[in-house]
Amino acid sequence: MIVTLRPATAGDLMAVGALHQRSRIAAYSAFLPPAALVHPTPEAMGSYWVTRWEHEQTDHRMTVAERAGTLVGFSYLGPDDEGDPVTGLLNAIHLEPTERGRGIGRALMIDALSAMQARGWHHAALWVLRDNTHARRFYERGGWQPTGAERAEMIGNAPTPQLRYTRTLG
Repeated sequence: MIVTLRPATAGDLMAVGALHQRSRIAAYSAFLPPAALVHPTPEAMGSYWVTRWEHEQTDHRMTVAERAGTLVGFSYLGPDDEGDPVTGLLNAIHLEPTERGRGIGRALMIDALSAMQARGWHHAALWVLRDNTHARRFYERGGWQPTGAERAEMIGNAPTPQLRYTRTLG
């Protein structure tokens, strides 16, 4: 079946939150303790996206991927979190766990890079969990390079190291 990409609407956000939580559990359970992934609940993650959308929809963009009218993935992008005016930040690509390896993530990434370039950005950046080797390989195949910058953020009760990656647009 064909996957279509479209701009997200406010009506998508609760489903995006539930998908986001399922994606996190599937992707991160190999290296994070189960207690770190119990919260937020799918409903709380949906509420998070509703609130974030309310505050960021003017300068951020969410794209959803659908197969036969069912949400199977999403991407989220916006301005660089380090304030570089010529760099866009790919905040997220998440997929239904059963959809991994089917080209949807790649389609979402290509769409996001095109949208960043259309906004006049010359570079793209993202943060990826250091221990998420599957995601790191995915981004590296897409032309992203680690910069050497690191940060740690909490996922549940677990400090989680992240690596910054960048790539040139165009």
